[in-house]
Amino acid sequence: MSNIGNVWVFVEQEGGKIADVSLELVSKGAELAAKLNVKLEAVLLGNKVEQCCATLFSYGCDKVILAEDPRLEPFTVLPYAKVIMDLIREKHPNILMFGATMKGRELAPRIASEKLAGLTADCTDLKIDDFDDKVNNKFYANKLMQIRPAFGGNIIATIVNTWDDPQMVTVREGVMKMDTPDTSRKGEIERVKVALTAQETVVKVIERVRQEKSVNLKAAQIIVAGGYGVGSKENFKLIHQLADVLGGQVGASRAAVDAGWIDHDHQVGQTGVTVRPKLYIACGISGSVQHRAGMTESKKIIAVNTDPAAPIFSVAHYGIIGDLNSVIPMMIKAYKAKA
Repeated sequence: MSNIGNVWVFVEQEGGKIADVSLELVSKGAELAAKLNVKLEAVLLGNKVEQCCATLFSYGCDKVILAEDPRLEPFTVLPYAKVIMDLIREKHPNILMFGATMKGRELAPRIASEKLAGLTADCTDLKIDDFDDKVNNKFYANKLMQIRPAFGGNIIATIVNTWDDPQMVTVREGVMKMDTPDTSRKGEIERVKVALTAQETVVKVIERVRQEKSVNLKAAQIIVAGGYGVGSKENFKLIHQLADVLGGQVGASRAAVDAGWIDHDHQVGQTGVTVRPKLYIACGISGSVQHRAGMTESKKIIAVNTDPAAPIFSVAHYGIIGDLNSVIPMMIKAYKAKA
């Protein structure tokens, strides 16, 4: 094995159910660890969550570092940061990945600040490569290339962290492909003691109010998405009608969400959800870089827009130039005729 530290993934769980983004990161982490010839280790915190370990092994983890304590449920940032910092000081990982979720975005910067480590937020890809720092005349082998959109999504930046390890990143949900689990895989569980003081447990959760998302776009096979070109909240009924007929889900661009025509759970793109459906129908969406970042891996893309120069047509497999108020009813009629 290499003499550098291992690859770590912080595993986000709620009630013993692992978040999809953590399994996506485990899948990517296995690839990175193989490239570096090191182990992939999951960092799992909570109370009575050992049953999660088998799932993590099946997705590629070699070891699960397990910290169980009643004070780690529900999630609060101070105890989690203390436990992970103690582990970092003891074990010196090379790479540490978090999901770019509410928990990850709260936890990762606190750890990076205390460790004085670099942190790249909202990555969309990760690779291992050499870095030749010509400014300081230094060469770094096998560094983590941290790839993310920058300047409002107009360019793709590659960031390299030359600070002390760990190289830390948060990664957007849905951008890494989740591998098929191999239930025959086994791994090692390392149980660690939780050392917390009154200082880390000063925040108490009095009450939790949870609301499930109204839609799960990541799992949808067909998505009909509307943009600002739909024109109004009233016109968005056409988007819902087409989605209902096709048995799909309704998506939206940021402009449509900002206009108040549909809630944020339906937003596709850089600040929304990354999706890979079998069919994506973009109606009245111009196709900004930010939106395309969330849907270009769809297997088939149909775009409906009145502007023949709209950027959405550059990624569409089929383009329809026309008014969606006329086109969508014709699409519904044609589908019903063949159904």
